Amino acid sequence: MAHHARAGALAAAALLLTGVLTGCGGGTGPEPDGKPGGSAAPSSAGPSQEVDKKPALPALPASLTSQRLDWNRCGAPEGGSAPGSAWRCATVEVPLDYAEPAGERIGIALIRKEARVRSRRLGSMLFDFGGPGGSGVSILPHAAASYGNLNTRYDLVGFDPRGVAASAGVTCRSDREQEDAARKVDMTPDTAAEEAAFMKDGADFGAGCERRSGRVLPYVGTTNAARDMDLIRQVLGDRKLTYFGISYGTELGGTYAHLFPENVGRTVLDGVVDPTADAIGHARNQATGFQRALENYLRDRGQDPKAGTRRIARMLERIDRKPLPTSSGRELDESSAITGIVTPLYSRSNWPELTNALDEAEKRGTGDLLLELADSYNGRDARGHYGTESHSQRAISCADSALRPTAAEARALLPEFRKLSPVFGPFLAWDTAGWCSHWPVKGERRTPEAGAPGAGPILVIGTTGDPATPYEGAQRMADELGHGVGIMLTNKGEGHGSYGVSRCATSKVDAYFLNGKVPADGSTCS
Repeated sequence: MAHHARAGALAAAALLLTGVLTGCGGGTGPEPDGKPGGSAAPSSAGPSQEVDKKPALPALPASLTSQRLDWNRCGAPEGGSAPGSAWRCATVEVPLDYAEPAGERIGIALIRKEARVRSRRLGSMLFDFGGPGGSGVSILPHAAASYGNLNTRYDLVGFDPRGVAASAGVTCRSDREQEDAARKVDMTPDTAAEEAAFMKDGADFGAGCERRSGRVLPYVGTTNAARDMDLIRQVLGDRKLTYFGISYGTELGGTYAHLFPENVGRTVLDGVVDPTADAIGHARNQATGFQRALENYLRDRGQDPKAGTRRIARMLERIDRKPLPTSSGRELDESSAITGIVTPLYSRSNWPELTNALDEAEKRGTGDLLLELADSYNGRDARGHYGTESHSQRAISCADSALRPTAAEARALLPEFRKLSPVFGPFLAWDTAGWCSHWPVKGERRTPEAGAPGAGPILVIGTTGDPATPYEGAQRMADELGHGVGIMLTNKGEGHGSYGVSRCATSKVDAYFLNGKVPADGSTCS
C-alpha cells in the first residue's frame, strides 16, 4: 500500500526479512506495491513485451568484467549499525547506461559473509529481499542467521540495487516534505479538492526526484539491475549465478533468467510477484490477497470474516471523518490506519499486534498502536526521520512500467476494488494513479518478461495465504519461466514468503541449494 508521503502503495513486492516484516517501502502495505500506474483496462495476461527485442548491447570492456574487488570492514549504513567482523563490504563498478558501457559508471554496494566450511564451498549466493528499494547491504546481516545452513557452503552476498541506498540511491523529498504530505494528503480522496491535492502531491514527488536524482532516474529499472547482477556474478568469479529472490526479488530473478538463461544456476523465488500483471493487475491482486489474509485473520480470531470486514471498514470511514488522537500529538488518519492494518498481515506471528491495535482504536478511540505499525512500514523513526527506500521503490517501479493511470481511470476502478476489498480496495485503486501519472521518465514495458528457455531449474514457491504477492502469481511465474524451468512448490500457510517460516519449504530449499535436489514440480508443503 502506498503511504502518505508517497512511500509506496501496497507493494507488489514487499520486503520480507525471514518472516519479519520490515518497512518494505512502497508497493504493498509494508510491502509497498508500488507498481507504476497504467490504464484502467484489464491487466494483460497474454505474452509480455520482451525486453530483449532491442538492438544487441555492446560487450562490456575488460575493465568492468575483470575488476578486482577491494573487500574491507563495513561501515554503518544510514540509520543502522555496522555489522560484525565476519562481514566485508566492497563496491563494483557498472555502466550507468549499458548502451554506452565505456561511458559514465556508478558503484553498486556489496556485502559478503564467506562460507564457513571453505573446503566445501560451492560459490556465492546473491540475495534480493524485495521492495523494490530494499537495501541488501543493510538487510542481509540481520537476516543471515536464518540462512545459517546455506552459509556453510556459500558466501552470502547482498547488494544495494542501482538507485537504492549506497548504489546511487534516489532521493526525492526531505523529512519535512514527507511529514507535510503525510498530514495534508488524503490517499483515498472523496472530494474534488482532495483528489486535486492527491494528484498534485504525486507530481510534486516526481519533480523532487528529478531535481535531486535526475541523472540516474532513466537507468534504475529492473532490467538494468538484472544486468548488474550478471556483472556481479562475473566479478565474484562464479560460472553461474546462485540466487535467492524474495518478493520483488522474484521479479528481478525472473528478469535475470530471461536475459541470461545460460547463466542461471540454482535459483529460488519465494513470495512471487505475478509477471503477467501490469500495474493495475498488481493492485487488483493485492486487494484480493490482503482481503484474503484479513478474512483468514478474522476467522482465526473466531470472528465472522464478512461481519469483521464490515466493522473495520466502518471504523475506517469514521477515522476518515475524524482522525484518532495519539499520545505523541500526531493524529491517526485513514491512510495510516489502513497501512497499520496491512503491516501485521505480512506474517501470522504478528497477528496479535493487529488484534491489540484494532482493540485500541475501536474500544479506546486512540490510534497509538496503528500509527506505530504504519510508521514502521513507512520507514519513519521516532524523531520524524524517514528512510529513502520508498523513494527508490517508486523510481524503480516507474522506470519499469509504461502505464500511467489518470485520476479518472483510478476513479473508474473504485466499484470493482471496493467489491474485492471494502477495507483495502479504495486505497489500492487510487494508488494506481498516485505513483507515476506525472513521472519525469518513461517506463520500459507493461509487464516483465520471464520466459527463460534453456535455463536450469528455478524453484518457485507460492504460499496460499500470502497477502502481498498472492499464491496465484507463483504459478503464473512458473508457467512463464517455461516447462522444465519453473518448478512449482506450494506452501500451505499464511504470510509473505515461506523460508524460515515453513519447516518443510525451508528443508526443500536447503536441499536444492546445498545438494542440487530439485523437488518434483507441483510438490506441496503443508
